[in-house]
Amino acid sequence: MRDLDAPRWSPSSPGFWRSPLRGPWLTSVLGLVLLAGITVLFVTGLVSYAAYNPGLSPVNDKTPDKGILGFYLFAWPTHPHWLYRLNQGVHVTLGITLIPVLLAKLWSVVPRLFALPPARSLAHALERISLLLLVGGALFEFVTGVLNVQLDYVFPGSFYPLHFYGAWVFFAAFVAHALLKMPTALRNLRHLREERNDLVTPRPAAPTVSRRGALWFVGGGSLLLFATTVGQNFDGLLRRTALLAPHGGGEPGSGPNGFQINKTAAYAGIDTAETGEDAWRLVLTGPAGTVRLSRAQLAGLPLHSSALPIACVEGWSTSDQWWRGVRLRDLAALVGYDADDPPDVFVESLQRRGAFRRAALRANQVADPRSLLALYVNGEELSPDHGYPARIIVPAAPGVLNTKWVARMTFGDL
Repeated sequence: MRDLDAPRWSPSSPGFWRSPLRGPWLTSVLGLVLLAGITVLFVTGLVSYAAYNPGLSPVNDKTPDKGILGFYLFAWPTHPHWLYRLNQGVHVTLGITLIPVLLAKLWSVVPRLFALPPARSLAHALERISLLLLVGGALFEFVTGVLNVQLDYVFPGSFYPLHFYGAWVFFAAFVAHALLKMPTALRNLRHLREERNDLVTPRPAAPTVSRRGALWFVGGGSLLLFATTVGQNFDGLLRRTALLAPHGGGEPGSGPNGFQINKTAAYAGIDTAETGEDAWRLVLTGPAGTVRLSRAQLAGLPLHSSALPIACVEGWSTSDQWWRGVRLRDLAALVGYDADDPPDVFVESLQRRGAFRRAALRANQVADPRSLLALYVNGEELSPDHGYPARIIVPAAPGVLNTKWVARMTFGDL
């Protein structure tokens, strides 16, 4: 019950919030949409984290204190090759599309956030705490997610642990809230004209739009965000429609190397003096010792081709590009391993800064015949921005694990 004695200018007064749209039916519709959407977001977010193979090596694990929250982790597969592209495209695009629904849901229940007294009983106090965690968690997850997609790294720490732990807190509160409210939500949807609860204002203002009109407005906003975001997952004309995405609006160049990149050579601090034919050598290490190969020597080894996309955690991806280079399992064979049963590999880049200048790949990724140390793309040498003189390309792996400007590869169980 709200404070009936509060003055009408107070947010805790029943008469302060006068919109005739507020009520159980509208709140229930929005809540059921979020129930489905946020469940998909949570699952695809966990799957995205698993794709980094955080249990493989400390260098891949950005949440080292996760404890039991890593119970579900599994070895990330290489089939189908578009798996991460699909998962992360759904995660980011759906998250952005749900923003108008989330804001409308918060608007629909805002009177409850100001209701007095703060707690009428222990059960009511627990419900208010769960509501605080739910609202705060939702805003935190959506804001940090959007900032990461927009490449605005203004977090008070690393995005990965903040978003990971925030997701668990938010989803726990979300599940508790859904279990409490689901019976009421379904009942409200069946009885549209029987709306009577604390969300219904006793002093309704003149209506300017119907509830269904409000839903069309929210849906239109979501559709607009979808249409101006989803294109970053495709090449060609569709990418030009992704006006709200950093990797939308067209390709960064033309020709065989004219497709999307995550970091330029200049950003990564790559010095052309280090990548020249006379200076650069790939260092391979294994039980048979160390092997140093120039780019010309690598090009003289048996080369293979793979059609694979680049897909990044920010939600953007490319279509399949044609890569050509030396299979990772053949490189493992050069330092003493069986090419049909290679181990894990630890990859180091010439890149001087950034969270993924070093990365680890599982044995199943090394063994896949499509996994390459690529020297060429689409029939042309790699450009500096795409990782010249050599880069990793692995099916279904997040873009940051496809290390560019490779300098050293250490094979062995990690």
